[in-house]
Amino acid sequence: MRLKKQLLAEITEYLRLHYDSPEPPFAARESQPFAPFAAKRMPPRAKSAAAREVRDTEDAVLDECAAPAPLAKEPERMVGMPMPTAAYGDLSDRLQTLDESFQQALLRLIDERGMRDSVCYKRAGVDRKLFSKIRSNPSYRPSKPTAVAFAIALELELDQAVDLLRKAGYALSHSAKFDVIVEYFIVNRRFDLRELNEALYEFDQPLING
Repeated sequence: MRLKKQLLAEITEYLRLHYDSPEPPFAARESQPFAPFAAKRMPPRAKSAAAREVRDTEDAVLDECAAPAPLAKEPERMVGMPMPTAAYGDLSDRLQTLDESFQQALLRLIDERGMRDSVCYKRAGVDRKLFSKIRSNPSYRPSKPTAVAFAIALELELDQAVDLLRKAGYALSHSAKFDVIVEYFIVNRRFDLRELNEALYEFDQPLING
């Protein structure tokens, strides 16, 4: 089924407003004349004076570069003060208090919504075998499309979806069309995975569990 024209127009406008497209390559800007060369040609006397000024400036810069740099003064230390060491204890403590994993967050969100596991993974287009792997492995890291699919299946708010993706090691970036389209669907609470895939297809983006 083709995407509705109204929806296609809305997504196109959302991309126009939020998609940070890369700057055109330098070759595309070469046809525009650089201001100094596009300006009117200087008379010979003014040109020779400008050339002497440029040479004087270049000589001054070369002299400055040739001068030896002053030696950096070593900071004074009090007698008996130990040298700074890596904060290994802090790192060890942090590793003991990690945030919840993607698996933990996913199962928590399913429980908070009173949703059965089977309903969630079917809405996400995930098969039972993969969901069992996620459930049995607290450190399991899904692909980004799978993480997005669960955010859609759970009908999360944007901040919740961003947090769930972050726990899997991903983000929604305005420099990627895929991410901006996903963001549009979440912001506008359009949680139909088939419709989302149709939109991704229209903009030549990879499909989710398709």
